[in-house]
Amino acid sequence: MIFSELYSAYYNAVAGVLKTAVKHPLKKSEIIDIVEKNAFGESILNIEPALAEERWQLIRSDGSTPLAHPPSMPLTTLEKRWLKAIYADPRNRLFTDDEDVLPDIKPLFTASDYSVFDKYSDGDPYEDDAYKKTFRLILDAIENRYPLSIDITNRKGTITHMVLMPEYLEYSEKDDKFRLIGSGCRYGGTVNLARIVSCKPYPKPFEIKPGKTAQPKTRTVEFELTDKRNALERILLHFAHFEKQVERIDTDRYRVHISYDKDDETEMVIRILSYGPMIKVTAPQSFTELIKERLIHQKSCGH
Repeated sequence: MIFSELYSAYYNAVAGVLKTAVKHPLKKSEIIDIVEKNAFGESILNIEPALAEERWQLIRSDGSTPLAHPPSMPLTTLEKRWLKAIYADPRNRLFTDDEDVLPDIKPLFTASDYSVFDKYSDGDPYEDDAYKKTFRLILDAIENRYPLSIDITNRKGTITHMVLMPEYLEYSEKDDKFRLIGSGCRYGGTVNLARIVSCKPYPKPFEIKPGKTAQPKTRTVEFELTDKRNALERILLHFAHFEKQVERIDTDRYRVHISYDKDDETEMVIRILSYGPMIKVTAPQSFTELIKERLIHQKSCGH
């Protein structure tokens, strides 16, 4: 693994532990506090035992460290090449116009080196100047809390006008699209950014009426995981960008709660099914029924 949000958090959490241990021996509670601040909630399941049991020979049994100096984490050339490749993603242009990043470094790969097969091919036009301008205006409106006047092309191809208070942006990995979630609009609170033809600040006073606040579309699935073939680590990596909770219920069994957007429910069913018998969905019943329906459908197709 060259780099990822998951493993970077691990490294930084351990570095934080070692920086403190150089100053004075650490108690178990101090290690847990540092890990919780620098990594994910479930990271305690891996990091603290590995340090306490001296599987990672970085902390002694008395809480001290054999290191004489605080650790530093300079980027390797390989990591720089990976970051250069990731920065070339056109979605980064939505946030900055700066393209002079690591100018002397060659990217590790380019978009022509791979093909994505599990998402739709009609994603948002991230390199379009009008799209970028709209995206940045929405970000500013969310941060500074002011309403927007928006014209969109609806499903029938006609122009619809709306005024709303932007709450947040969400991204669908499967659809490769951004959606604006807002409040106070009688047409609903979800707007696909690619459908926006005009977007500008709304100059008049704007009051959100009761019942017009954007409602969260978050749902939660609960399942039990049997940690075979490194399943726990693969699950944490696979669902790294989802809000989740993990608790140990036996030596190699864990209970996992994952929150997801209801619009991505089909994708969530497919992801969970990919782990086969190592996962048993326990709640809610509606999600269990979706699992059964998909398995029955696959069986009817001869899969």
